Amino acid sequence: CESIAVELHRRYNVRYQTIRNVPLLKGNIKPEEKEKYILYQGAVNEARGFESLMPAMKNIELPLVICGDGNFMPQLKHLIAENNLGDKVILKGMLPPEELAELSQKAVIGINLVENTGMNQYLSLANKFFDYIHAGLPQITMNFPEYKKINDKYNIALLLDDLKPETISEAINKLASDKELYNELYNNCSIAKTELNWQKEKDVLLSFYQKLFAP
Repeated sequence: CESIAVELHRRYNVRYQTIRNVPLLKGNIKPEEKEKYILYQGAVNEARGFESLMPAMKNIELPLVICGDGNFMPQLKHLIAENNLGDKVILKGMLPPEELAELSQKAVIGINLVENTGMNQYLSLANKFFDYIHAGLPQITMNFPEYKKINDKYNIALLLDDLKPETISEAINKLASDKELYNELYNNCSIAKTELNWQKEKDVLLSFYQKLFAP
């Protein structure tokens, strides 16, 4: 992302071209056709906020579907059992892209939590952030520079200042219960994805190659 490119330039005095890994532009289903569950997709790794998300789920009515695997899976299973969430948190594991896309389309809220354990985390811009946008999926994510910059422009997410369980549950419950807010963010996703897509981003990559190999 651009924030990391700026930091690398500061350190090494080399200008890096930012090419974002954004999805192809496709359609998405309407809010009334969605099912009532929260989605987390991607690596189930350390520093993804699961230690706060699991306690938060005790105060959230919607179930949580987790698609992915990673180094934190044993600890996640322990947290699910410890918080008595066996009936509320569904582990889908690794899925084929088309099956994951279908689950993303049908969910109502996307989760993208990141712990500020270092600059790479703080300046992150996760693939799932754009995947949720393209699925028409309002999301809960962090008030970190890259997410804030995009959200200030498109307003497609609720941003968290901390990862306290009560902060997470309040944000999810607000988004789940406030239909006007939800529809606003959903409609903004439809606008944002017309600009944040590979059909447009590939032109940046092609321009980079043209400059790189120009005579």
